[in-house]
Amino acid sequence: MSFSLNPAALEPLNTAALPASWRGGVDRAAIDRAIERALDAVDRNLAHFGDAFPRPSSTHGVYAAMDNTEWTNGFWTGMLWLAYELTDAPRYRAAALRHVHSFHTRQRDRINVNHHDLGFLYSLSCVAGWQLTGEPLAAEAALGAARLLLQRYLPGAGIIQAWGELSDPAQRGRMIIDCNLNLPLLYWASDHTGDPAFRMAADRHIEAAARHIVRPDGSTFHTFFFDPASGAPLHGKTHQGHADDSCWARGQAWGISGFPLVYRHNGDARLIELAQVLANYFLNRLPEDGVCYWDLDFTSGPEPRDSSGAAVAACGLLELAQHLPLADPLRAEYERAAAGMVRTLAQDYADTGITPGAGLLKHGVYHKPNGVGVDEACIWGDYFYLEALVRLTRTWRPYW
Repeated sequence: MSFSLNPAALEPLNTAALPASWRGGVDRAAIDRAIERALDAVDRNLAHFGDAFPRPSSTHGVYAAMDNTEWTNGFWTGMLWLAYELTDAPRYRAAALRHVHSFHTRQRDRINVNHHDLGFLYSLSCVAGWQLTGEPLAAEAALGAARLLLQRYLPGAGIIQAWGELSDPAQRGRMIIDCNLNLPLLYWASDHTGDPAFRMAADRHIEAAARHIVRPDGSTFHTFFFDPASGAPLHGKTHQGHADDSCWARGQAWGISGFPLVYRHNGDARLIELAQVLANYFLNRLPEDGVCYWDLDFTSGPEPRDSSGAAVAACGLLELAQHLPLADPLRAEYERAAAGMVRTLAQDYADTGITPGAGLLKHGVYHKPNGVGVDEACIWGDYFYLEALVRLTRTWRPYW
């Protein structure tokens, strides 16, 4: 890998501006209560959805049911695996394994797989299933999905194209920051098969993200375009953020989480340095309660918060912290910030009702520019909230 970091990009973390309530660290009793409420919601929704899946975002706080066709379906299955790890209850394992059969069919029959989010789909459903149960069908499905993802690799640009047909001129040569979390599926496939092609593609993609998605000030583009033949970098844009030169909050959170997760697989310490740059930028631009607005250009005012971005960031901060030396003061600060963020989510953003089909977290944002899922539950927010609760209570082996 050939990217380099500008040391000036690492802003000092302004700890004095973080919420005072975060200074206490992990409140285990509060975390345990939050887990109990979350599991109650998972049980209600398991009965409500059966073998169907929640839609990506809710309507008036309640998810509609859908078939296994969206890029987000893995998050619900991932929640079932997390619930199984928390409880050892057979009902979660049985339901998640039924989902594994659905995901196997989906990759086999090529049902809406023409995008890079195969990692979100198959790491949380099938890699997790293989990891926790050794189910051969789960490994077979995950490997089939990894092969589909590898087909999206553009050698000239060294990236995995995000969306659409590879010949589509509107999408050709586009990468997006979300893909950081799709790459672990490729590393898993390389380890599982011994084929270095999966790893090579992931290594080149994360290099391109580090060099071009991350701006010199530590903020991030949502998307970046390359000439697919020559590999020349062209320009950055947004898709779900406020503007091309703003910093979409959930995108920044994908970076905080994704760079350290890739470090788990390739061991490049520069990814940990880079994740610190993104983490400080994110934490320095939070409003008073510490839950981000939908775009980091906003730190006050009437714009909607994005609880789902906060949940992703909390998991990323916990992943980042464990790769820093024990003596590094930022390790403790990131752990404290993540625990505080989760505590705020549990106290002020969790849905404490008992409506079947309701999400775990309120006040999320799916796609603000398109007016989709604004101030609603988002299924990835629910997943990462539960993952963060798990991370705060045990040494956890990620599905990523």
